[in-house]
Amino acid sequence: MERVISLKPPFSLPSQSQPRAFHPLPSLRGRFPSPALRAYHGFASQDRPTSIAAENTERLLLYPVVAAKRRKVPVFRASAAIPADGAGVVEGKDNPKFLGIELSTLKKIVPLGMMFFCILFNYTILRDTKDVLVVTAKGSSAEIIPFLKTWVNLPMAVGFMLLYTKLSNVLSKEALFYTVIMPFIAFFGAFAFLLYPMRDAIHPTALADRLLAALGPSFLGPVAILRIWSFCLFYVMAELWGSVVISVLFWGFANQITTVEEAKEFYPLFGLGANIALIFSGRTVKFFSNMRKNLGPGVDGWAISLKGMMSIVVLLGLVICGIYWGVNKFVVNDPSIPRTERKKKEKPKLGMNESLKVLLSSRYVRDLATLVVAYGISINLVEVTWKSKLKAQFPSPNEYSSFMGDFSTATGIATFTMMLVGRWILRKFGWGVAAMITPTVLLLTGVGFFSLILFGDPLAPVLGSLGMTPLLAAVYVGALQNIFSKSAKYSLFDPCKEMAYIPMDEEMKVKGKAAIDVVCNPLGKSGGALIQQFMILTFGSLANSTPYLGGILLVIVLAWLGAARSLDSQFSPLVKKELEKEKSRKAEESSVVIDATIKNE
Repeated sequence: MERVISLKPPFSLPSQSQPRAFHPLPSLRGRFPSPALRAYHGFASQDRPTSIAAENTERLLLYPVVAAKRRKVPVFRASAAIPADGAGVVEGKDNPKFLGIELSTLKKIVPLGMMFFCILFNYTILRDTKDVLVVTAKGSSAEIIPFLKTWVNLPMAVGFMLLYTKLSNVLSKEALFYTVIMPFIAFFGAFAFLLYPMRDAIHPTALADRLLAALGPSFLGPVAILRIWSFCLFYVMAELWGSVVISVLFWGFANQITTVEEAKEFYPLFGLGANIALIFSGRTVKFFSNMRKNLGPGVDGWAISLKGMMSIVVLLGLVICGIYWGVNKFVVNDPSIPRTERKKKEKPKLGMNESLKVLLSSRYVRDLATLVVAYGISINLVEVTWKSKLKAQFPSPNEYSSFMGDFSTATGIATFTMMLVGRWILRKFGWGVAAMITPTVLLLTGVGFFSLILFGDPLAPVLGSLGMTPLLAAVYVGALQNIFSKSAKYSLFDPCKEMAYIPMDEEMKVKGKAAIDVVCNPLGKSGGALIQQFMILTFGSLANSTPYLGGILLVIVLAWLGAARSLDSQFSPLVKKELEKEKSRKAEESSVVIDATIKNE
C-alpha cells in the first residue's frame, strides 16, 4: 500500500479534498477486535449486534468515514432510547401544554371541576335546608327523620333507580342527563316560589291532628310525614340530588370522557375541591339566613331566605347543564381528545344467604364488617339526637339555618385538613392507630354529649361561668362530633377500610367486599334509624329514649374498637407476609437478570 506522508499542522486540511471510497483488505479483519467496528466497516457479524459501544468511540475517531457512491454512511446522534415495541415513538408535534398539563386534558378537567363544584355547592345548600324544613316545622321535630329515611326516602330511591334503568335503555346519554336533572331544578324552583307559600293550603293539618290524637304522641314522627308532606318531598329530592346527580350523573360522565391516567391524577383533586365548595356554600347559607335581621316585623324571613337560596340552586343547575352541553359539543366530539374505553368489571352477585355465609366463615371479614356497621349506626344515633337539641336551642328556621351554615363551613375546613393530615397519620403510626382514631374520638365526644343531656343541671353552674347553658354546650359538643365523623370518614375511615381488603386472597377479597356491600352498608345506614324508631315508639319520644340511645352508642363504639384491634392483629402480619413475598419476588427477578447478563457476556 502506497503511503504519502506530509508534515502539516495538526488541524490543517488538504487544499483540494476529494472524497474517496474506503476499501478495507480482508487482512484488516483481525485489526478490528470490536464486532461493532467490524460491522461499521462492512464486516457483518452474525452473532453480535451492530450498535456501536461507548468504549469504542475513540477508535472510530482514528478511522475517518469517507462518503462512498454506493453506500450511505449512518449518522450517529445522541438520543433517548426507544423501546423495541415502538411505544416511545412520538409522531408529529407534542401536544401544547399549560402549567405542565396538556391542553387536551385541561379541556376535560376544568369543565368537570366546575361541574363538580356547582353540584356540591347546591348539595350543601339543599342538605342544610331540608333539615331546617322538617325539623323546625310546626307539629314536627327531629323524630321525623328516622321514619322519613326508612319509609319514604328508601322506597323513592329504589323507584327512581328502576325508572332510571328503564330510561337508560331508551334515551341517549345526553337526553338521559337532561331528563334526570331538569326535574330537580324545576322542583326546587317551584318549591320556593309556589309550594312553600301555599303550605297552609296544601298541608292536611286538621287530618294530622286527628290522627295524632287517636294514635298518641309516640306516633308524632309518622304523622308528621303526612302533616308536612311537601317538606318531606323536598327532603327526599335533596337526598336524591346527592345520590343521583353526584354519583350517577357526574361520575358516570367523568368516567366516560377521561382516561385512566387522568383519573388517577385529577380525581383526588375533585375531593379537595368538594370541601372548598362546602366552605363557600356554608357562607352562602349563613348570609341568606341572616337576612331576617334586616327585615321588618311581620315579614316571613325564612320564605325570603328560601327564595334566595333556591334561586342560586336553580341558576347553578342551569350552569351545570350548560357546561355539560359545551363539553359534549366541543370536547366529546373532538377526535384529538384522548379517551379510554373502560370495560366494566363484573362483580360477583351474592344473595343474602351467600353473603351471610361469607361473613360468618372468616374472622377477618367479620371484623371488617363490624367496622362498617358500627360506623353507620353510631353516626345515625348521634345525628338525630343532636338535631333535636339543635331545634330546642334554635327554634326559628333562620337561626337554625344560620347555625347549619357555620356547621357546613367548619365541616369543609375540617375535612380538607384531615385529608391532608390523614396520609401522614397512616405513614407515621400505621393502620391500627389510624383505624382506632375515629371510634375513639366518637366515644369521647359521645360521652360528653350524652352527659350534658342527662346530667346538665349539676353542670349548669360551671357552664354558666363559661357563658353557656347545658343545652348550648350539648349543641356545640354534638356539632364537633358530627364534624369530625364526616371528616374522618373521608380521611381515615374509608382509606383504612379499603386497605384492609389488600392482604386478602383473591377469592375472599372479591366475595368479602360483595358481602359487605350487600349486608353491612344497608344495615349500617338503616340500623340506626330502626333502633331510633323502636325506642321512640316504646318510650314515647326521642327525649325519653336518650339514656338508652347513649347506652347503645357506648356498646357499639366499644365493639367497633374491639373489632379494629382484632383486625389490626390480623392485618399487620398479613402485610408483613406480602412485603416479604414482594421482596423475594424482586430478588428472584434481579437474580434472573444477572444470570442472563452473565450468559450474554
